[in-house]
Amino acid sequence: MTWHNWAGNVTARPARVAAPRSAEQVAEQVRQAGADGLTIKMTGTGHSFTPAAATEGVLLRPEALTAIRSIDQETGLVTVEAGCPLRKLNEELYAAGRSLTNMGDIAVQTVAGATQTGTHGTGRASGSIAAQIAALELVAADGTLVTCSADSEDQALAELFAAARVGLGALGVVTAITFRTEPAFLLDAREEPMRWSEVISRLPELASENEHFEFFWFPHTEGCLTKRNNRSPGPARPLPRWRYWLDDEFLSNTVFGATTRLGHLAPATIKRVNGVASQALSARSYTDAPHRVFTSPRRVRFKEEEYAIPVEHLRAVLTELRALFDRKDWLISFPIEVRLAPADDVWLSTAHGRDSAYVAIHVYHGSPHEDYFSSVEAIMTAVGGRPHWGKMHTRDAGYLRGVYQKFDDFLALREKLDPQRRFGNEYLRQVLGS
Repeated sequence: MTWHNWAGNVTARPARVAAPRSAEQVAEQVRQAGADGLTIKMTGTGHSFTPAAATEGVLLRPEALTAIRSIDQETGLVTVEAGCPLRKLNEELYAAGRSLTNMGDIAVQTVAGATQTGTHGTGRASGSIAAQIAALELVAADGTLVTCSADSEDQALAELFAAARVGLGALGVVTAITFRTEPAFLLDAREEPMRWSEVISRLPELASENEHFEFFWFPHTEGCLTKRNNRSPGPARPLPRWRYWLDDEFLSNTVFGATTRLGHLAPATIKRVNGVASQALSARSYTDAPHRVFTSPRRVRFKEEEYAIPVEHLRAVLTELRALFDRKDWLISFPIEVRLAPADDVWLSTAHGRDSAYVAIHVYHGSPHEDYFSSVEAIMTAVGGRPHWGKMHTRDAGYLRGVYQKFDDFLALREKLDPQRRFGNEYLRQVLGS
């Protein structure tokens, strides 16, 4: 069998594939892999652009580990199996009157895949999905099933929890996650076109005055699309079905897919198409459940690089990035996305210990990316940027040690838990050094 990720830029040929139906069966697979001298990894839906889940050993498929085990209305704690898609979790939580506090912008990933690679949204005070984890259940390298949380009386388990929320699959195979949730709420969504100069000049204001702020810049143009999401007392005013279909399905996927394919085949059309797209943007506002505001369908395949930088460098970095477009002969059809997140205490979270801004760049999946990605990466690393663990980058352990305060603590814990590198792969050798 050949496994490949969603974007098609990563492939793997595992020695065998299994689809365990319980945490105990995962443990059996880990023990058997050890007996056979094979590495073992659990994949998700393949939405990482890095080979984080690739293996030449045993590949575990999560399709049978999708149950929502419990929803505790009193504590707000919700325990869900590792392979549950975020889409299913969001919908079932809302039906039960609860919600995650913050989410990323797509919901097709599994909960384990999303958290292990540090998936995040945008928020003034609410952090990544991993920052909302209250407890983890995982299978260790010796095949034992372990549950850990910040409240664990055993210091070793509390330390494991601090590290494993964004663990890159290096500390164990996650089998279930307990999230902190809150009573269901509504969000007012306000989407509005704005010129680049206005966005840049108003960045501090837009970020501080909104619970969730992000924007997209259309390269080769002056046009941006801003998104401001804030809690609402209601009532709900969802988008009409025709408007959702027109904007989110037809324009954002069907039409955008056609124009990016055209740009791939005829790059000279890109500037003109981007100009038309930025001029065609229109404002819209609606009030709906958070998972219907935060997330949207994305069916156009692409490759992506994203860096988290200290938020105080954002304006300078964006100015330098814009200047780079003026100097280079790039023709880029995909918008550049900018989001924000508060500091957290997760050891390998890209927001660990510092308020962060995220800058994400994309190209059509079949187009060359090397010069664009490497040039932008140089800007990001000059200010101590941290690459998203699930998105393309060239950083190695030598660099990453300098931007993560707990990097060596993570390595020491990994050495204790997995000295044989049962969960190792090529990607972990790159980013962790062994």
